[in-house]
Amino acid sequence: MQTASAPPLWQQLLATAKLLHMVRQGQSGTAAMDGVAAALRPGVQALAFHAWRNWGRAVALRDRLVQRQPPPGADVMLCLALALIWDPGQALYDEFTLVNQAVEALKRVAATRSQANFVNACLRRFLRERAQLVRATDTDPQALWNHPLWWVQRVQREYPDRWQSVLQASNSQAPMTLRVNLRLGTAADYLQRLHEAGISAVAAPGAAIVLEKAVPVARLPGFAQGLVAVQDAAAQLAAPLLLQGLGERPRILDACAAPGGKTAHLLELADAQVLAIDKDAQRLEKIRANLQRLGLHAQVRQGDAGDPKAWWDGALFDGVLLDAPCTASGIVRRHPDVRWLRREDDITQLAGLQAQMLRSLWPLVRPGGRMVYCTCSLFHAEGQAQIDKFLRTQADAQALPAPGHLMPSAAGQGLYDNLGYDHDGFFYALLEKQLA
Repeated sequence: MQTASAPPLWQQLLATAKLLHMVRQGQSGTAAMDGVAAALRPGVQALAFHAWRNWGRAVALRDRLVQRQPPPGADVMLCLALALIWDPGQALYDEFTLVNQAVEALKRVAATRSQANFVNACLRRFLRERAQLVRATDTDPQALWNHPLWWVQRVQREYPDRWQSVLQASNSQAPMTLRVNLRLGTAADYLQRLHEAGISAVAAPGAAIVLEKAVPVARLPGFAQGLVAVQDAAAQLAAPLLLQGLGERPRILDACAAPGGKTAHLLELADAQVLAIDKDAQRLEKIRANLQRLGLHAQVRQGDAGDPKAWWDGALFDGVLLDAPCTASGIVRRHPDVRWLRREDDITQLAGLQAQMLRSLWPLVRPGGRMVYCTCSLFHAEGQAQIDKFLRTQADAQALPAPGHLMPSAAGQGLYDNLGYDHDGFFYALLEKQLA
């Protein structure tokens, strides 16, 4: 709810509509959010995340209310307002206040002023006929599940026994999960510090702690001193999976390493020599900043994982972590814009890139060494199907036990029997290079 110090709601709605329009045009929500004024950002993020999690329903309702799609500025505000008011149980604001402020936002901009009365009429009609209009859209899979139709259909095909639960979990709010820096303390000790700070949390396996409610990192005890990092519980499986069986002081490559969470976790768990590479020079600075805060050191270098000859010194690695670029379909709880940005043919394109990286990095693994391949994707083409294809063409590669596909799991749903805690969707494979 709006507080006395918050910017006017119409101003927040106007900034949110602009952000939603940018995502419609193909820009990521994270990048678009960077351009939002600091004073508006908390409110805009809350409104935008709510809208993306209800966008399928909003568009279906819009189609019932209008004969012709309004101009872009008015259309995005209409859909935003419908996403925010269609379900009273989810409402962030009183519905009449929301309608009034959405109309006020349109009146504040010359390009949309002429559409303000039209949008007002649509929203007032919706409030009068809500039950009938919502029932009429219940048969639309995109409205019912708030994911693009191709996405719904693909999840149905790939997970026929649990597709509804997968989609429901994907549309839930993700928890804030911490990773305790085991070089500086234990999870039990840090849980006690959280309790003393009035922050409710529960322990998960390993060094993971799941907060009952997200808090600013500045409130976390010892965050600036490197006692903890923010990292999803499923993402915390990568480092221990790779390190098992590598021996002391392993030489490790973290390919596609930014922003450095898995790099840091490797160094927290082992006295490893880690080379962290990433193609994006700006993102390398995030790796360095994270390592500095945590009191860790790795060699950080710009490099394309698909083109090792440009950066590799010829020395083989004991372990390689390939957290490959993917659709991010497993982390839409944290990035709800992703589902509306992606197109189904992106899967084929990204699977091709993943296959190239696997082929390029495998020769860098020493005989007897290991590679972890992971993606934050639900789709088989980026997970098990990718690994099955690689194993058919790589005679010296053997698959070892690994988690495989992990479904996004909201608290209490227990979608993946081996993990009894809340986590994002991931895929993990562990490959060992056979001795000659």
